Amino acid sequence: MNATKPLAQKASLSAYQVAQFRRDGFLPVRQVFSPHEIAEIRDTFMDVARNGPVEGLSEGTGNLNRGGTAQYAPSDPLSFYPRMMHPHRHHELPIGPLSTRYMLDPRFYPYLHAGFAEEPVAVQSMFYFKPPGARGQAAHQDNFYLRVKPKTCMAAWIAVDDADPENGGMFVVPGSNRGDIICPGKADSARSFTTEFVDLPAGMKEVPTHLKAGDVLFFNGSLIHGSQPNTSKTRFRRALIFHYVPRASVELSPWYQHPTRFDGTEVEIPKAIGGGPCGVLQEAATSPH
Repeated sequence: MNATKPLAQKASLSAYQVAQFRRDGFLPVRQVFSPHEIAEIRDTFMDVARNGPVEGLSEGTGNLNRGGTAQYAPSDPLSFYPRMMHPHRHHELPIGPLSTRYMLDPRFYPYLHAGFAEEPVAVQSMFYFKPPGARGQAAHQDNFYLRVKPKTCMAAWIAVDDADPENGGMFVVPGSNRGDIICPGKADSARSFTTEFVDLPAGMKEVPTHLKAGDVLFFNGSLIHGSQPNTSKTRFRRALIFHYVPRASVELSPWYQHPTRFDGTEVEIPKAIGGGPCGVLQEAATSPH
């Protein structure tokens, strides 16, 4: 896809960009964040993680269970650098106010509003470290986890490092956003740290994304995407990721609490109940994405 101008220079998307996003399910936007902003994000998270997993923040600690996540051997790079879940809720740490500020950054708003065709609200933040040697994440769809109805969710994926196939950059499956949520099978635990895997629909293929630090990839919650292992010897592939849902949603997974408007006020969205379209399998996928 063609690179777009920085968000700070745009008040809205063009009709072509909107059509492109709805057709393909993703939109890369180049150099949204300055080198200074990216350094702030990277250095703040690395400092908090300097001694390894943080209780109640890093996956696998506190109430952040590993349902849907493969186990980490002591030699696994992810045992020291597991992903951090909902850092915006941790205002006792430096990453809390930082994550909240970027999650509600007004530069995101026109892209999210155009993608939903209505007001977006924020429901999740995550930070992935993905050090050298780390496994990837098998092909999946975000709305399998968020369970938004009647529409879907959207992600804003901030590249904190240059991300390409060598260090486990994202791949996407263009057009898969126009299909339904596919009930997953079991992923290869040698290559994926998560346990769910979605087969690609006939005629579709994975396309690698090539992002520079400061770029943002927006994508639809039904888009099939994932990443390969980080095969580099020295390069991290860090990313700060946010998820958003339409304000008018009538259902959302209970894990994603306190939906927040861009003015900082919270709203209520009814909690999803039951097993979703994938039944017991989906109910058991308690690990947040």
